[in-house]
Amino acid sequence: MEHIRTPKVENVRLVDRISSKKAALGTLYLTATHVIFVENAPDTRKETWILHSQISTIEKQATTATGCPLLIRCKNFQLLQLVIPQERDCHDVYISLIRLARPVKYEELYCFSFNPKLDREEREQGWMLIDLSEEYKRMLLDNYWQLSDVNRDYRVCDSYPTELYVPKSATAHIIVGSSKFRSRRRFPALSYYYRDNHASICRSSQPLSGFSARCLEDEQMLQAIRKANPGSDFIYVVDTRPKLNAMANRAAGKGYENEDNYSNIKFQFIGIENIHVMRNSLQKMLEVCELKSPSMSDFLWGLENSGWLRHIKAIMDAGIFIAKAVSEEGASVLVHCSDGWDRTAQVCSVASLLLDPHYRTLKGFMVLIEKDWISFGHKFNHRYGNLDGDPKEISPVIDQFIECVWQLMEQFPCAFEFNERFLIHIQHHIYSCQFGNFLCNSQKERQELKIQERTYSLWAHLWKNRADYMNPLFRADHRQTQGTLHLSTAPCNFMYKFWNGMYNRFEKGLQPRQSVTDYLMAVKEETQQLQEELEALEERLEKIQTVQLNRTKMKSKPSEPSKHSGFSTSDNSTANTPQDYSGNMKSFPSRSPSQGDEDSALILTQDNLKSSDPDLSANSDQESGVEDLSCRSPSGGECAPSEDSAKDRDSDEAVFLTA
Repeated sequence: MEHIRTPKVENVRLVDRISSKKAALGTLYLTATHVIFVENAPDTRKETWILHSQISTIEKQATTATGCPLLIRCKNFQLLQLVIPQERDCHDVYISLIRLARPVKYEELYCFSFNPKLDREEREQGWMLIDLSEEYKRMLLDNYWQLSDVNRDYRVCDSYPTELYVPKSATAHIIVGSSKFRSRRRFPALSYYYRDNHASICRSSQPLSGFSARCLEDEQMLQAIRKANPGSDFIYVVDTRPKLNAMANRAAGKGYENEDNYSNIKFQFIGIENIHVMRNSLQKMLEVCELKSPSMSDFLWGLENSGWLRHIKAIMDAGIFIAKAVSEEGASVLVHCSDGWDRTAQVCSVASLLLDPHYRTLKGFMVLIEKDWISFGHKFNHRYGNLDGDPKEISPVIDQFIECVWQLMEQFPCAFEFNERFLIHIQHHIYSCQFGNFLCNSQKERQELKIQERTYSLWAHLWKNRADYMNPLFRADHRQTQGTLHLSTAPCNFMYKFWNGMYNRFEKGLQPRQSVTDYLMAVKEETQQLQEELEALEERLEKIQTVQLNRTKMKSKPSEPSKHSGFSTSDNSTANTPQDYSGNMKSFPSRSPSQGDEDSALILTQDNLKSSDPDLSANSDQESGVEDLSCRSPSGGECAPSEDSAKDRDSDEAVFLTA
């Protein structure tokens, strides 16, 4: 709070860049964790919440006659344009946000103050939801692989986890020798084991080969990987960098494997650009998204000029190449880039996703990110600006992987158990720092900070709300959910799309706002409501029939006059028909056979698909779902009971009491 110069500013206007409607007038609040804009609308209280950790850039623009504009760009692609009446207030807000958005130590991050009111046991159970040791057991590793403790206490490589699988024939001497010949000492280790044919995907960093250097232990390490797959007499070595970049690194004593020194390898360059190219590409694409009413040619030219989709395709091409090598050729693959924590993570996880249906389930996808990104030391702190640091280290590496997954979901809509919202919420929390999963650059740093003891796990939060993230098209018995996904990357067969749901999801003026998945989720929810209605009606009908049966029995007794039964003979013919009980069904819409055509015309607006994420749902302007259909009839009318039905309900209760 000491960094907040002014906690509250009145008469601030929030400008809608897309639509031409009048700017919203409200109050701006600065708290220790959020920027909050509250509209002054008399009929509703709309609030927009922005976490400080989500703020990417703050731009103070030239003062105009109406006030001082302040432009806030967020890491989750939200854009806020505020107009503050007084220049002094604008300056105070600007200086405050500059400091609040760039914390200098981990303890300032939101996750260390976030308290979802769970006790210690619940927090610990949340961190135990994903167990990588169970994941490696699921792969059913054979006798050629073993769990190595060579990196115990991080004594060999401080950015690797302590538990790693390596070939059984690779001794500690070979592993240590190989690590000394690899950048950052990141020696080859197992990422994925394909149990169908014993092929594997291993990962490492580039060798320190220079122009002519070689290492016997490193050569033996690669031979151990080859021997761990008895079905193939060679392995692929995939360098994900452009060849020119790899050759340039040789001048610094690094480089790539020489096929003359490594026997039985096939070397392959892929050509994925470095983090600086990717950062600039994303910036150019976002500039296209910020254009106000661009022409089709301007938008397409800007998107092509950014190169973003070409980079996505390059990552996909690499994953497809590796998946085919493993599944079709039965060959093991060693993947690396420069240091083995950016492009290597992208390519290994895409290939694993193509090969293994388990990673296409909701929990399996969490395991994949935990294994190939968190465990293997992806630099979350540097790449996503968790703390104030070098801006040249920031790059959308995992954003690209998430988009690759979405592109696959578009091509194989029945293959994934989760939906688009699941990916968007993961991307949101990579930057939000609300949970501790994506902090720091390595497992070692997270242990030193005692992350699991001091913060909460995102995976537990997502799993608890998994109903919000289920894909309505997913079927476990569908052919797309079985085995490897086979696809062609030829432009005519595999068309890459612009992900409007990610990059433009906060723009209220863009229409249509609803995806096919959201529509299907609405249909599925209404179907469930109808099923519940049917079950309730059947239960009520059974009660009616029981009452009628009891009444019939009482009438059949000759010793008891009908006047003692408590029923009026003049009313009995109509008082207990099923139609009389429809008035009791408050929670269900009334329907008639003639409304069948109207059933398909669902009213799809905001509230039906609830967001389980407090930060995403706190902004009432976000249009992320469809209207709640539980309290409306197909024709749009409310389901409140009529006066006549209320009278029928009273007479029905009297019948039950008398019975």
